Amino acid sequence: MARGEESGRPRRRWLRRILVLAGIFLVGLPLALVALYRFVPPPVTVLMVQRSLEGKGLDRTWRPLDQMSPALIRSVIAAEDAGFCSHHGFEFEAMQAAWAHNETSDRVRGGSTISQQTAKNVFLWPQRSYLRKGLEAGFTVLIEVGWGKRRILEVYLNTIEWGPGVYGAEAAARRNFGVGADRLSPAQAARLAAILPSPLKWRAAKPGPYVKRRSGRIGAAAGTVRRDGLADCILATRPR
Repeated sequence: MARGEESGRPRRRWLRRILVLAGIFLVGLPLALVALYRFVPPPVTVLMVQRSLEGKGLDRTWRPLDQMSPALIRSVIAAEDAGFCSHHGFEFEAMQAAWAHNETSDRVRGGSTISQQTAKNVFLWPQRSYLRKGLEAGFTVLIEVGWGKRRILEVYLNTIEWGPGVYGAEAAARRNFGVGADRLSPAQAARLAAILPSPLKWRAAKPGPYVKRRSGRIGAAAGTVRRDGLADCILATRPR
């Protein structure tokens, strides 16, 4: 046997080991994080760290879903993802419509579901790229299977950005209205839901004309969510 072949075998064995370990890491770490965050609140997100480094601070208090106002749950579903209880993580028609709009407009429109937004917020970074969208799709499947709707919405409402350095419903409710997330009125809930697309620009406590109009539409849509049971996967066992 040639010396070159003998010396090449150890290198190939090490290369195989490295590839196997890399595969275990790339598959095992996401699964482990999804399993952990099924029960433990995610500590911070990439966006929280980024905003903190920009000097915006970090105000966040975890609040269980059962201790949040039903009006907020209905308003957020009405504003962000009316099909949340019925889809399995993706709304392909909304994604196609957003894609077509973004191809012809300078104003970017999102087509992501609450599940997709949660996957991005918790596990990934905010900047748009095909890589991030691909990873987002994978994490969306994992949390839909491993968490279920209640946990997805609970994590979403506790990690979403609601203003400069403000994250989660509890901090947003106290910062804007001086009450806990359990005491939000339907009007206050609609205003908080209204600013989600642009929380660094819009204000819930002192809304401009556009946010006032938008919160009015969301309030009406939240009534439809209630009447049609579009939030029953969350609120079916709670007073409506």
